Amino acid sequence: QGQLVESGGGLVQSGGSLRLSCVASGILFRYYAMNWYRQAPGKQRELVAGITSAGSTNYTDSVKGRFTISRDSTKATVYLQMDSLKPEDTAVYYCSATWLSLSYWGQGTQVTVSS
Repeated sequence: QGQLVESGGGLVQSGGSLRLSCVASGILFRYYAMNWYRQAPGKQRELVAGITSAGSTNYTDSVKGRFTISRDSTKATVYLQMDSLKPEDTAVYYCSATWLSLSYWGQGTQVTVSS
């Protein structure tokens, strides 16, 4: 059974940086599209960034130029480098893996940006 485990969240001041990691196990990682979502209190979960199995990336407008998604298939890991963080980036960040009809989610990691 596939499993995703996120790490790297924490408390950071506005303008700071964090790097989130998501380690996958039990799946054929190289075939999966990997995505980072976030959910702030009282808001719907939103797609932040995604990377296909071929390495193509996409970002929601609010993080373009500040966040970078990448993947390392040798480590079955996807990363989200977050720079120039803003208080509005505060949320629980979730990793997901999708391939055909298969989909897995991590448990989430809290990111809090203080002003």
